[in-house]
Amino acid sequence: MKFSILTKAIAGGVALSALLAGAALADPAIIYDGGGKFDASFNEAAYNGAEMYKKETGAGYGELEISSDAQREQFLRQFAERGYSPIITPGYNFVTALESVAPEFPDTHFVILDAVVDLPNVRSVLFKEHEGSYLAGIMAAMKSESGKIGVVPAFNLDLLEAFACGYKQGAKSVNGDIEVLETYIGSGFDAFNDKPKAVEVAKSQLDQGVDVVYQVAGGAGAGVLQAAADAGKFSIGVDSNQNHLYPGSVLTSMVKRVDVATYNAMMDEKNGNWSGGTIVLGLAEDGVGVAFDENNASIVTDDMKAAVEKARQDIISGAVEVHDYRTDQSCPA
Repeated sequence: MKFSILTKAIAGGVALSALLAGAALADPAIIYDGGGKFDASFNEAAYNGAEMYKKETGAGYGELEISSDAQREQFLRQFAERGYSPIITPGYNFVTALESVAPEFPDTHFVILDAVVDLPNVRSVLFKEHEGSYLAGIMAAMKSESGKIGVVPAFNLDLLEAFACGYKQGAKSVNGDIEVLETYIGSGFDAFNDKPKAVEVAKSQLDQGVDVVYQVAGGAGAGVLQAAADAGKFSIGVDSNQNHLYPGSVLTSMVKRVDVATYNAMMDEKNGNWSGGTIVLGLAEDGVGVAFDENNASIVTDDMKAAVEKARQDIISGAVEVHDYRTDQSCPA
């Protein structure tokens, strides 16, 4: 019998193997990173991809949420021992655990999103977040009346700076004089879960005249969206489409197709088309983009859509090059 398994923690010393007793072998699995399965962001996008797979195939999948760093390696090993494949890890925090566990199970396939693990049984999926963020920056600059916009990363991390830099470049392409404030929520990975501090940081920017603010903070970023809505200003979501959280306030969301990467990995395994190596998804591959739907239809103009489409085509053709902060730790914007 196939079924999903979800636990927030291993309490009271209960062995994970006991919780997995009777689970189907050869199903795929996901181990959600900090922030939880329903973070309305990165983890939830992976969940949505798994649900797409489940709906289409009728097959089950295993799933767990970590509550401590030590569980990364523990859960990977337990899932591999149970025969799950591929085992999907959404987040760069899994690099060390994968480098330890994957060689022990050469016939098991693993997937890491947002990082590279160079092992033959690991598929690494990266995204060109800077390209999608460029489009978000265009929309922010076109929407801003104050000439001042903001970006709130969780903390100072090259990946998050790639979002911020692309956003700044896109905004500057519209208005070379626009001011872009950047403020961190914290100084480490805990910032991804610190919604109260995210609210505080966003309010600080809004009080300084920012009228569009882009959150790059995972689960904590909901606090940024909330602060903007409370102030009657605009925000931009990230990873998943977050337009529905505050309709009429969330200008758009810079989506990363984590759902597609998850779905493809599961389907490739099922259909015997598995491949390892590194896959990079940008605008050309529809791996990133900005979200238009009924929730932001009233605040997005035709001119914005036209500007976004032109920039998208120019980036794909190479006419516009968006700087990737991860390759050069500077931002030309």
